Amino acid sequence: MKTQKLQLKKYTLQSKIVLLTSLLLIVLPFIYFFLYEYNGLPFSDRTISSLFQSVTTRTAGFNTQDLSAMDESGTLIMILLMLIGGSPGSTAGGMKTATFAVLFLSAITVFSRRNDVQCFRRRLPETAVRNAGAILFMYLVLFLTSGIIISRVENLPLLTCIFETGSAIGTVGLTLGITSKLSLISRIILMLLMFFGRVGGLTLIYAAVPSYESNNSRLPLEKITVG
Repeated sequence: MKTQKLQLKKYTLQSKIVLLTSLLLIVLPFIYFFLYEYNGLPFSDRTISSLFQSVTTRTAGFNTQDLSAMDESGTLIMILLMLIGGSPGSTAGGMKTATFAVLFLSAITVFSRRNDVQCFRRRLPETAVRNAGAILFMYLVLFLTSGIIISRVENLPLLTCIFETGSAIGTVGLTLGITSKLSLISRIILMLLMFFGRVGGLTLIYAAVPSYESNNSRLPLEKITVG
């Protein structure tokens, strides 16, 4: 009977990016949680809690420890993980790991002064980079704006409110314990964010905005300075 070997070279670029990004998003938060958040627990409980929190923040939304007891740095890391979410094709919400990877690779391309976004000796299409940038912009604007509105309406700390909006738009389900105390306006905002996060930003745009047929004519090019 032949044994099946793990032949990464035969994996598609999508699979390689998703696996590598998912691994990093599990290991790096685990190290932080282990060193700074759960250092008062026994070693075995500390390890399990750190690993569980690193994984569940992007997917299931369960918690075994008191999230309100975490410091601001840990809360911010959890917000970022909720915004990234799971991988394309999964039931998890968020921007998706592939989107985050494309944005990171795009930044590396600019820093290294290359012309094309590359990964595993393959060139990524420009449409993927543009879509990733659009998704990031939509998620940041929606979750930050909603968090600011809820913070002003409820007179609560901004970090606590953007944790709730990040959890809503990432369809994670985690909370710092303020959801039941929110007013009707804030709850409606969270519900809309959940709907947006579940359906997906690009899906809503493609469904609501009519497409324009492309033609061979293009507007004149003029360069601008950014950064």
